[in-house]
Amino acid sequence: MLTRSFGASLRVRAPDPGRRRLTGAVIASLAAPFVLTHARTARAGAQQYEPLADAVRAALASQIADRSPPTRAFARIEERIAFLEWLGAMSERLRPRQPDYRTRVEFLRTLDYEATRAGLDRQMVLGLIQVESNFRKYAVSTAGARGYMQVMPFWAGVIGDGDARKLFDMRANLRYGCVIMRHYLDLEKGDLYLALGRYNGSRGRAEYPNAVLAAWKNRWSYEPARRASL
Repeated sequence: MLTRSFGASLRVRAPDPGRRRLTGAVIASLAAPFVLTHARTARAGAQQYEPLADAVRAALASQIADRSPPTRAFARIEERIAFLEWLGAMSERLRPRQPDYRTRVEFLRTLDYEATRAGLDRQMVLGLIQVESNFRKYAVSTAGARGYMQVMPFWAGVIGDGDARKLFDMRANLRYGCVIMRHYLDLEKGDLYLALGRYNGSRGRAEYPNAVLAAWKNRWSYEPARRASL
């Protein structure tokens, strides 16, 4: 099977046009059936509970519990400049969905940290969040998945401290989502198509992976500015 690269550490199998076809919008707003303050529903899928080996559970729990500040350190000034350019570009794109400047900058800084920490492409994570919740902090799916990255509450008990309410916290939600996505990517040996399906609880079906990849390509793709060498 041919592969196509979408990021430094990710592989995507080239889509079969006869089998993997985007079939319309994956996300829509529904009337909220849950008694949760400010919660709105999201029509995304949900991760499925699977027993984890003790070593895997411990490793994931350690990543969730890491208390280091959510700020990346830059070894060179050029790296920091590149980050600030990315932050400015993404802030403009995100403004229609998150009008408050401080909120979206904090969100993007945290996303940058958690995605980079997990070895995920930041643009892919933005595409995933667009499909999962359309950047709604209090989104709740029909399956009960919560927050920006639509994390299922069972994860709080499996690899967290058991408090599923934290899934509505921005940093906690992004951390859980990125750690879980990295776990699925490792399970699928780098196959992003299958890992996305597993994240959505629809492994092997085309609609969700194609929706995320379309959002990534059409709205969130990004090429850093090229600078002449000094």
